[in-house]
Amino acid sequence: MPTYPFAESFNLEAAFNEVRDYWSPKVVAQVNDQYVKVAKVRGQLLWHDHAHEDELFFVVRGRLKIEYEGGRIVDLPAGSMHVVPRGTLHNPVAEDECWIVLIEPVQTKHTGDVDSPLTKTIEAQLHGAG
Repeated sequence: MPTYPFAESFNLEAAFNEVRDYWSPKVVAQVNDQYVKVAKVRGQLLWHDHAHEDELFFVVRGRLKIEYEGGRIVDLPAGSMHVVPRGTLHNPVAEDECWIVLIEPVQTKHTGDVDSPLTKTIEAQLHGAG
């Protein structure tokens, strides 16, 4: 049973239209113990990791780069999916506006244990604040 009442179906484009701020994910669905989130991103988030959770990125529009410690960069054009393994330091970057879907466990903190002005609580993500 979901912990928050989500619709069984939703329009992805309409969900993105409700996102007002960059780097402010909005939870749009729950599948078992995973949240499905939409976000618009531009610029860079920050270096962080998720110690116990993998994180799936699906690029719907635009282009996203995932920077990894050691200099590796994964370039993700629209239509691409990428999994950041748990415990892996990474930094998402988008030169221009990019629309992404994130799939991650419900307990995943937005920026791991790193706190910044861009960090959103799960409560803010559930209620679409920002």
